[in-house]
Amino acid sequence: MSKKFHFIAIGGAVMHNLALSMVSQGFEVSGSDDEIYEPSRTRLFNAGILPNQKGWFEEKIHPELDGIILGMHARIDNPELTKAKALGIPVYSFPEFIYNQSQEKKRVVISGSHGKTSITSMILHVLKAEGVAFDYLVGAQIAGFDLMVKLSDAPIIIIEGDEYLTSPLDRRPKFFHYQHDILLMSGIAWDHFNVFPTFENYVEQFEKLVAMTPENGVFIYCERDPIVKKLGENCPADSVKLIPYQAHPSKIIDGVTYLETNLGTIPIEIFGDHNLQNLQGALEVCQSLGLSAEVFYKHIQTFQGAAKRQEILAKSATSILYRDFAHAPSKLQATVKAVKNQFPERKLIAIQELHTYSSLNKDFVHNYAHTIDDADEAIIYLNPKAVSLKKLELMDESTLREGFQRNDIKLFTEIQKLKDYLESKSYQNTNLLLMSSGNYDDMDLSSIKEKINQN
Repeated sequence: MSKKFHFIAIGGAVMHNLALSMVSQGFEVSGSDDEIYEPSRTRLFNAGILPNQKGWFEEKIHPELDGIILGMHARIDNPELTKAKALGIPVYSFPEFIYNQSQEKKRVVISGSHGKTSITSMILHVLKAEGVAFDYLVGAQIAGFDLMVKLSDAPIIIIEGDEYLTSPLDRRPKFFHYQHDILLMSGIAWDHFNVFPTFENYVEQFEKLVAMTPENGVFIYCERDPIVKKLGENCPADSVKLIPYQAHPSKIIDGVTYLETNLGTIPIEIFGDHNLQNLQGALEVCQSLGLSAEVFYKHIQTFQGAAKRQEILAKSATSILYRDFAHAPSKLQATVKAVKNQFPERKLIAIQELHTYSSLNKDFVHNYAHTIDDADEAIIYLNPKAVSLKKLELMDESTLREGFQRNDIKLFTEIQKLKDYLESKSYQNTNLLLMSSGNYDDMDLSSIKEKINQN
């Protein structure tokens, strides 16, 4: 008989993907949520598990359930959660459930403030292309994979290890639950200002994660990051295999990046020093799983990146429109620098939508100092509604200029005015870079794309 699980807050990005994965594995799945957006709504509907009504319903919780999977979006006083606890039904956060289903597998956890999704995606791309059996959890939709989660009887699982809180019942980082055999750490730069109030408190979570590496485990770490390098150097080398890495050697020819390897130069579709670090980390993980460097180089050539990571929306001989997920200071700086270095002769217009709690907080904005310096023109977009929902104060242009340490920053707070401004520009010999963890209020980019495509 198939096991029955109920999802509290089924509409979340990872939560609905886990639900769909479980349906495909033969589990019986139900769920609730107070709001479900696209694409979650359509995907749950097509799988036959979209809740009939929005909201929480105690009657959905019954003794026949084998478990509850609790999303971070749910409140601690959620009526379904309260009833599940009263009935003694096991309650799992999604990281706890992932571990529960992967205890017999080799667990690879990709951690760090930046690059997690890209590194995980590279590893998944190479393993799939080589025909290796594996399970995974990744934080974005990536080309060639229908879901962000897969659970099966495969012997290994690749997990993007997020440091954000586990659930309303568990205020620890998610990555503590996975009990890694192989750990990669890309870099540490203060994020989640609302959860980790000091940088020291934030770093402490990563220190604890490294300390969880088992005897005979593997710790792969980017030594270009001084904090991560120190964690690696303090790790006991007699019990843990330590593999430091830096950016993979490369060169740029006519706007194309080539890896320099002992097999010769190999063209790749991604670029930027941060991505070359990510690529080297992915290579070290694949080799730790038994793949050769030759196999990795063969398949990485066709890797096009995770969704919204240097994603090309329009392109001509003299201009490109990029969309990127960059939002934290380190991500923003790395992305702007990468695009400018790849096309140094082109003008770069960089636009940052400040969308997260940290980025919208005037007490945090100084962390963005000089992160957008490499752009020829720098624009900030703030949505007053998003600021209001987070109960924060709307920053003005002078505050942003001081925070970013750039006196020519332009601020837009109305999406139509930003759209009009961008449509008025010439994009001859110009790249346009849109960066955000949001969506610019679904700004219609069609006319901008058309202008760029016709250059």
